[in-house]
Amino acid sequence: MKKLFSFPNPVNDASARTVALGVVTMSVVAFATNQAWVLIPLTYGFLARLAAGPTLSPLGQFAVRVSGPRIKAWQKFVPGPPKRFAQGIGAVLTLTTTSVWLLDSWSMARWILLPLIAAASLEGFLGYCLGCTIFGWLIRAGIVPDSICAECGDLSARYAAAGYPQS
Repeated sequence: MKKLFSFPNPVNDASARTVALGVVTMSVVAFATNQAWVLIPLTYGFLARLAAGPTLSPLGQFAVRVSGPRIKAWQKFVPGPPKRFAQGIGAVLTLTTTSVWLLDSWSMARWILLPLIAAASLEGFLGYCLGCTIFGWLIRAGIVPDSICAECGDLSARYAAAGYPQS
């Protein structure tokens, strides 16, 4: 049971980006077509990935078994804890959106999807994980212990390797 509810470490970035592109697609469909029911599988996916990595998530399974291994340009392994943190942020956003929708305010709920679409687009299209960056800030601020992910406190080496300019 403990293995079921674990999160992979490291994570294949190609799989993470594929999941992000799936999230973008589902969120844009819900937003653009006013199909609020799409929030149900979207929310389930985030909760499943937060709890058990890709194991209980259909999108996660597709990313790990089908698309992720085939996208050679995105193949690299990155720490798992910040990716789990990012799934937690997605879970909070989708739970909030779904709750607002269920309280009969789709017109308000759909706007909560915009930050999710933005963050998932950064991850999916550019390989920039906003949740991972926030996780690194929390480690450097001493809010998250360094022992959770020693590599995560200093993201500059990873971003330099990815070709992002250093400030």
